[in-house]
Amino acid sequence: MFKMTPLQRSLAALAMTAALPLSVLAQGKEPVKVGLVSSKSGVFAQQGEEVMRAVQFAIDEANAKGGVDGRKVEVQIADDEGTPDAGRRVAEKLARDGHNLLIGAIPSSISLAIAQNLDRWDAAYFVVASKSDKLTGDTCKPRSFRTNHSDAMDIAMINEWAKSVKGKNFAVLGADYVWGRDSGESFKKAIEASGRSVPLSLYAPLGTKDFSPYIAQLKAANPDAIWVAETGRDAIAFIKQAEEFGLIPKTQLIGHALIQNFMINATGKALEGTPGNTAYTADLDNPRNKAFVAAWKARFNRLPTDNEGQAYNGTQIMFDGVKLAKSVKPADVSKALRGAPLDTIYGNVTMRAADNQLLLPNYVARAKMVDGALRPVIEHIFPPSLTPAASPLCKM
Repeated sequence: MFKMTPLQRSLAALAMTAALPLSVLAQGKEPVKVGLVSSKSGVFAQQGEEVMRAVQFAIDEANAKGGVDGRKVEVQIADDEGTPDAGRRVAEKLARDGHNLLIGAIPSSISLAIAQNLDRWDAAYFVVASKSDKLTGDTCKPRSFRTNHSDAMDIAMINEWAKSVKGKNFAVLGADYVWGRDSGESFKKAIEASGRSVPLSLYAPLGTKDFSPYIAQLKAANPDAIWVAETGRDAIAFIKQAEEFGLIPKTQLIGHALIQNFMINATGKALEGTPGNTAYTADLDNPRNKAFVAAWKARFNRLPTDNEGQAYNGTQIMFDGVKLAKSVKPADVSKALRGAPLDTIYGNVTMRAADNQLLLPNYVARAKMVDGALRPVIEHIFPPSLTPAASPLCKM
């Protein structure tokens, strides 16, 4: 009987290991367990569907390449129903069941409810769509990371962008809550600082379905352009009614989160030619984004939307944390990411240590027809250096 020497046994073991597929090797390490919390129902269901699709795509892509740091990625999905109570409840269940790398909520109210409980649940959370400054301000948490633009980042960009907006007299139509008013008032301040005027500012309650009284006032004011800071279904209702009552295209709309893909898709060609900020487009010119867009098109036969790009980016940041930490423990992942330089679909950026805000470029785009589809096309890029300093209220 042939006996191998210790050296021969070692070489044979190495050869067998090299012959194993990556997917088998990944089974030898503790898996990456993702808790995907987003809206399958409620007012954010459409955006939630896009976020869930992109996170799942990132997970499938990682597993096809052998996992993350040789670890298989597993996911459990829960419906937050678009409410903070449901979001907190399902996130806790996921975390306590071991899927404690959380991601996916749309509104800031749900993200805030999740972030406050991360230590108690032994979890980490990756914000991909929520913009409230509180998340990186007075309620910031060491285990909560924002991978999208904050309200403060958008407002800083608006202040610069407003200087180049054409026209002398403007009006504002905003949603009557903190985000809408901050946006409208920031635009007004920037316009007035350049010697121009905003004599009319209107704020509609959330859930407004009939915008005709506001449209009548806007038409009577006859501004050169209207700054719009509406959201979700309210924004779609306003755009459709503005077209129906002849406010547009006669009067130019400009605005904050006005030309998101889902709103463009819901309003026909009403927004064609409309400028606005955008959080992500498939046009970002760097190797990581080009690879992502090519893979997405190969699977879905279309470009990724803004929500999909942001969610994919957030999932990649989570995976980067696992790689840097060489661990799936939320505390280790969180420690590894703070202050880390990262190669992303936005290019080379940094996770700011002071508040766990990813420092991103920001963009102004215009809704244009490209290859038979109406979508945002970037016209101006604002550098990450425009991002305001971290809030002194953030104590980590």
